[in-house]
Parts: sequence; C-alpha cells; structure tokens
Amino acid sequence: MIEVWAEKYRPKTLDEVINQEHVVARVKAFVKEKNIPHMLFAGPAGTGKTTLALVIARELYGKYWKQNVLELNASDERGIDVIRHKVKDFARTKAIGDVPFKIIILDEADALTAEAQQALRRTMENYTEISRFILCCNYSSKIIEPIQSRCAVFRFKALTDEHAKEFIKRIVEGENLDITEDGIEAILYIAEGDLRKVANLLQACAITGEKITKELVFSVAAQAKPEDVKEMLENALKGNFIKAREKLKEMLFKQGLAGEDIVKEIHRQIFNLNIPEETKVKLIDATGETEFRITEGGDAQIQIEALLAKIMLLGKGR
Repeated sequence: MIEVWAEKYRPKTLDEVINQEHVVARVKAFVKEKNIPHMLFAGPAGTGKTTLALVIARELYGKYWKQNVLELNASDERGIDVIRHKVKDFARTKAIGDVPFKIIILDEADALTAEAQQALRRTMENYTEISRFILCCNYSSKIIEPIQSRCAVFRFKALTDEHAKEFIKRIVEGENLDITEDGIEAILYIAEGDLRKVANLLQACAITGEKITKELVFSVAAQAKPEDVKEMLENALKGNFIKAREKLKEMLFKQGLAGEDIVKEIHRQIFNLNIPEETKVKLIDATGETEFRITEGGDAQIQIEALLAKIMLLGKGR
C-alpha cells in the first residue's frame, strides 16, 4: 500500500502544528487540564483543522485515542439520521481511560443540513458530560447560532510561504528528494497555503523519479503556468488577437489544461498587468462572467476566446 504523504507527515503533537500558534496556545491549556469544551475550528482548507483535532485526541488519550474518537466527514454523512443514530450512539457511551469524555470530530460540518444541525444541538446539550464535539468547517457562518454559542470558536489562518517552506523541507529531508528553488516556489504558488496540496504535489512529482523543477510541478499539477497566461493576456491587450488565441490553443490542447484552470490563472494575472485600475476592474468583471458560462456548460475555448476579444477591445480603449 502506498503511504499518503499528507497523512505520513501530519503533526503528531501540539508542538509540531505549523503557523497556528494563537490556536495551539489556547488548546494546550485545555489539554493540560484534561478538560476541553466543544470546539469549532473555522478557516481555509489545508490549514490544520482536522489535524489539530486528531492531535488533541492523541494528547488526551495516548494509546487509546482511536477507541475514544469518532471521526465523520459531514459532507458525506450530512443527514439527520447520521446525527440521530451514529453520532448519538457513540456520544452516550463512556470513554476508555482516565479522561471522562469521548471526542466526536465532524469534518466539513458546514455541509450538515439545517435539520441535522438542530439534532446535533440537542445531542451536544444532552451528552456534554461524556462527549465533546470538535466541528471543523471552512465557513462558520453556515453553522447555526445555537451550535456556535455552545462552542469555543478558533479561527485558523492561511499559512504563510515561510511556514509552507518549513513543511516542504520536512518532506524533502524525510524522503531524500532532489528539488530546485524554482520547484519550491512553484509548489508554493499552486498550493496557496494548503499543506495537504503541498504534500500531494510533492508526492506526485517524486513518483516520476526526476529532479523536481518548476516545469515538472506545473506539468504534474496540470495547471496553467503564470508566464503563459500573462503572455496571452499581454498579446490580447496589444491587439494581437491571433497570437493570444494560439497561446490559448496551446494550453488547451497541447498542455491539456482545463478551461476553468486557465480562467482562474487569468484572474490571478490580471492584477500583475501594467494597465489602469479601471481596466483591471472591467477585466475582472468579464472574467467572472466567463467562469460562470464555462461552469454552466459553455465551451471553454469559445468562452475564453470571447474573453480575449473583450480584453483586446479594452486594450484599445473601446
């Protein structure tokens, strides 16, 4: 069985958790007392919410942590029956060991239906003495207020490049990888602070057996290179529509990129163009419309060519 690096290099202790010192400091105090409240972890994907929940369980229960933890992904099991049966049955049984409560981790809790959240509220209330809940979500606003008021809320920050580099270094040294500086920068650019994506990208690149370079990273990630997209946009702004179209076709057909990925990179590159702010605003508006049309089923090539046509006209001041 191939080991997934995102799991292999997941922190095992509170001291190994990266970039969330403001959260870890509060959590350590609860763990030391062996008495945690219900918790709500909110923040971007790949910033360590589920990892911290599992680390808390390891620190509290030691070798018995798996017997005392129920981990569910609420996006898969999001209905009221899951709360009424699976969660409730686990919540009302006593813990193994010297800690008087079990832990129930609900990942992607913002995917729970409104009815399930109402049932969860009652379960949290009725079994507080013998069970604690840790809810992980990207958007805390989707969690009903009665649940939020029962939880200590922790906000997770997106990881900085420095902390992501620290994580890359840990994997590179652990797996003895050969990686260039521009390869590291490419991973940071694509991952955008998501450590899960960092680990998966490194593993996918390492499987090729080659030195990990910028070219390899973008090839494995199947993502548009910033310089290609920028060149396409600049050609369109200069009025050279044919060259811009050729670059688009190269990305779509030779590189095999998805239209949605090209549009996302266009959105990122607009801010780097040497054009007036007003023009950037118009380009963002046009890009949003293109992304919507592709999502709704429009042909990617036609829609992005239409966007390039709008960019060319804006470049000419029309």
